[in-house]
This record gives sequence, C-alpha cells and structure tokens, in this order.
Amino acid sequence: MTSVAIIGTGHSKFGSRTDVNLQELAWEAVKQALEEANVEQRDIKYFSVGNVGTWSAEPLPAVVVGEYCDLTPGGTMRVEAACASGSAALRDAFLAVKSGEVDLAMAVGVEQMHQSPNPNVVEMIGRAGNYFWEFENFGLTFPGYYALYATAYMNKYGMKEEDLGKVAIKAHHYGAMNPYAHFQKEITMQEYLSSRPVAWPLKLLDSSPITDGAAAVVLASEELARKLTDSPVWIEAQGTASGTANLSRRTDFTTIEAARLAAEQVYRRAKIDTDSPWRAIDVADVHDCFTIAEIVAYEDLKFAKRGEGMLLAREDQTYVGGRIPVNVDGGLKAKGHPIGATGVSMAVSMTRQLLYRAPNKAMQAEIKNGRALAHNVGGTGHYAYVTLFSTRRPSA
Repeated sequence: MTSVAIIGTGHSKFGSRTDVNLQELAWEAVKQALEEANVEQRDIKYFSVGNVGTWSAEPLPAVVVGEYCDLTPGGTMRVEAACASGSAALRDAFLAVKSGEVDLAMAVGVEQMHQSPNPNVVEMIGRAGNYFWEFENFGLTFPGYYALYATAYMNKYGMKEEDLGKVAIKAHHYGAMNPYAHFQKEITMQEYLSSRPVAWPLKLLDSSPITDGAAAVVLASEELARKLTDSPVWIEAQGTASGTANLSRRTDFTTIEAARLAAEQVYRRAKIDTDSPWRAIDVADVHDCFTIAEIVAYEDLKFAKRGEGMLLAREDQTYVGGRIPVNVDGGLKAKGHPIGATGVSMAVSMTRQLLYRAPNKAMQAEIKNGRALAHNVGGTGHYAYVTLFSTRRPSA
C-alpha cells in the first residue's frame, strides 16, 4: 500500500455564514485546496464530504457540493460521525488513496448550522447519544453531558473553575489572531467567571459556538505527491475507536476511553513512546467542544498523567513555547465548531503548522520533530479519531 500525503489545504472563514449557501461555503475551501495542490477538479478521482446536516436544507450534501465545485463525475460519499465527521471524511479519502484505488482524492468538511434556529440545533445535537434514555426522558443536551465530566473531574482531582477558565482564555488568545476564527476577541478571567451558567460548572465561555464553515484537503499517493510538491505532509498514522451510545453504561467520567484507545493505536503504529508522547510531537489540535474536553484530552493523549491535565492549563504549558502547544488556532472554542468541518479544519491547521504557514507568527509552534497530532471526538466519546501528521515519509 502507498503512503499518503496532503498536498493542498483550504479553509473558509468560520462564523455565521448566512451570506452563502452550503455549496458556496464548501467552494471557498475547495478552491483554496485545489490551487494550493496545483491540480484541477478533473484530477480528483474521489471526494468524501463530512456533514451532519440535520439542520440544513440539503439532505444530500455530497452530490450538491460535488456538482457546484465541479468535482463530478468523481466518486463520492457523505460521511457522518457526529462531531468527528470531518475526521471520518479524511479517513475515507485517505483509505481510498492508501488502498491504491485512486491516486488523488479530496476530503471536504462543511456545515451550515445557522440554517436552523439555535434551539433546534441544540436539540439535534442533544439527540446524538441515546435518544430515549438521555434526551427524551431526562432532557440532557451536550452542555449537560460534558458537565457530568467536569463535575466528576472536579470531585476526583480537585479542579477549580479557574482551571477551565485558563483553557477558555488561551482559546480566545489564539482565536483573536486567526483570520478564519469565529471569535476574534481576547477574554479575561473576570469575564470568564462572570459569564452566564449553561450547565454547572460550565458557562457560556466554556462552550464552543454554533458555527458555519468549511475546510478541504487534497490527498495524493506517494508517487504523485513527489511529482506535485516539494513539501508533502504525510498522514503517518490514524487511530479510530468508538464508545457506548448510552452514557449510563460508562464507569469513568474523567476519561473518554475511545479517544485513549485511538491514541494508543497511533503511538503503536508510529513507534512513539507512550510514557511521554508529547516529546515526539510539536503541536496538537484537540477536541475542545467544552473546556473540560481539552483537559481530559491532555490525559487521554498522555500529554499529562491522570489528574494532572488541569496543571498543564493552570501553568500555561499548552501555549506556544510550553510543553506541548495545543489548539493554537483557537480550537473549537474560539475558531468555531461547524460539526462536519471540524476534523478537516484540524488537518488544515496541523498541515500548515508543519509547513510554518500559521496565519500569524505568534500562533506558530516550533517544529523540531516534524509531527503534529489531531484529536477529534464525536459526541461524548461515541466516536474518536486521532491522526498523526508528519513531514517525514512514514516507514513501511
């Protein structure tokens, strides 16, 4: 099987994008990616579209995006894995190239969540777990789900609200520098602490926004990548796992087991020391749909020991220059979380980091190992994808 490289990336402005329709939004990212890869639509033999879309007008987004972006008659599929739909689309396109079925593919993530009123969107997301036992009977929505994790972590490890606040402040710090971000404004600890409660201890400023946006990457086989670019970014490894739909079947609310298992797969395949994997990785994007999710991700990825993820936040160790820079594009919290686009957006951010192409110099991590990691969770651990990107060709 061939090694697979990203040779082109594209990213739309995230936010409330009611100025365009779904396919126009996708084209903003697709056009960038094609131009960066120096290929044309007819060269793309397969494209995968990550989209959840229950809130938008297009029930068949892959064919609509394909027609508008002139990617037809290439093969296509709409891919859904809740909040990890973008990473699922990336995996689908990656496997199409790796298997030798095609030599050039594209992963597109797009979501236009503002086509429905916010309460409808909140309800649709809330239905993503076990509908009958969680949403219908008890009214849980995603802030409530992650509040369970936050209170469990507080109870077990003594985390304070200010530790969550440090995650939010960092997200807005980098979001303020990112021209693609939904929120481009710094916040203070006082603003964080006084923001209105959503599901205690989570506040408005702990929560990622409802966002519209698109991202795209062009994937090429090793032979073709060598011809088209001098700076390929390889997908060195990807791990996937799933968790129970029903949260009542889980025994520990301080970890997301599916993410931990996916990370272990990646470290094993890439021969990374699991005692301190952060030493082999230069920068990471993790799934911070709520601030507690980022702290849990530090531990599931083994950037910190159990119970010490909050210390990374407290001591500012995930800024550029710290132990391991995390979400220096603003993350879901400030960059935004257009569900189907998030995973592809992470791939774009990590690829550009490895090529020293962050939108702002203050957002650029120092690249010593040539490796970047993306951690994308669907629901509250219903799906998990962890992807390792590298400037070095993966070993056989």
